[in-house]
Amino acid sequence: MDTVLPSATLIAWLGFALGAIFGFVGNKTNFCTMGAVSDIVNMGDWTRMRMWLLAIAVAVLGVWAMQTGGLVDTRKSIYTGSNLMWMSNVVGGLLFGIGMTLASGCTSKTLIRIGGGNLKSLVVFVVLGISAYVTLKGLFGVWRVNTIDTFSVRLTTTQDLPTLLSSGLGIERTAIELWLPLAIGALLLAFVLSSREARGADALLGGVAVGLTVVGGWYVTGHLGFVAEHPDTLEEAFIATNSNRPESLSLVAPFAYTLELLMFWSDTSKHVTFGIATALGIIAGSLAWALISRTYREESFPNAADLKRHILGAILMGFGGITAFGCTIGQGLSGLSTLAVGSLLTFLSLVGGAALMMKIDYWRLMREA
Repeated sequence: MDTVLPSATLIAWLGFALGAIFGFVGNKTNFCTMGAVSDIVNMGDWTRMRMWLLAIAVAVLGVWAMQTGGLVDTRKSIYTGSNLMWMSNVVGGLLFGIGMTLASGCTSKTLIRIGGGNLKSLVVFVVLGISAYVTLKGLFGVWRVNTIDTFSVRLTTTQDLPTLLSSGLGIERTAIELWLPLAIGALLLAFVLSSREARGADALLGGVAVGLTVVGGWYVTGHLGFVAEHPDTLEEAFIATNSNRPESLSLVAPFAYTLELLMFWSDTSKHVTFGIATALGIIAGSLAWALISRTYREESFPNAADLKRHILGAILMGFGGITAFGCTIGQGLSGLSTLAVGSLLTFLSLVGGAALMMKIDYWRLMREA
């Protein structure tokens, strides 16, 4: 009997729909990972950080439920490999955090602002995409592979916390897989909901909706798009993903693949993947909210200094995001939902990089004053 393959077109459209939800809700609730760090550093306000942590909690619990039910296996993703590239996670995260501060927002915020009419973010999108592509397959990629990527630890298991702990402690993995994600998700929820501000309508909507889009991404690519034995290769495959692995929302590499698709449109081997579709969906969803709320405004660079700052930030985000295997969404949400050690290192590093750059900016402003 011939194997009926999942529709790549359907996978892409579902990715677009998830992206549109993300963009619509992200614009409406002002969901912003860089803003979350900025609020803490500059004002001591944890509301948007709690929104981000709520999204992480929802994603962790959603993945836990699907793993328990046998619907997906995120251990097959790029985040949980046995090669822990700790230096790449740390350096890439730091550079991405610095870059998103210079560029006025991370990858998701860039797409949301494009939907809202921001021409500065359109420039960031193009430069970031080029930088990411050069880091994937070009000059930056050679540097990355020959230097930063050489610092790694080869594990005997995958790097997700349940598997690592069960191997290190000699405890049955099933028990840890059942309780550890549940405990982590519950602790995050308790921390988030302990704040009255975080229980506001927009904060709850932003955290829950964004977290569910990550869960939806894993379901679409890891379950609906999964083929146990592809008739052409006789190996398992994940349809319409650039990595041929289960994926959820991640935006740095899709920036590069979007530009590649536009440049090589006549090449029939290139097609719209889940990642490209989610990025385009975020723009569309943000545009929809901007038009509904009448907040669509075109904005450009006020001077050359601002242009140079954004270009530098975009270059650092492209290089850092590829090096760290993801951004504030790819590692800070999708990666963390798998409880991968590398994702945790990247999350802490990009938050630290952003906070450091904000402190430097504040010092420069005070010095000029």
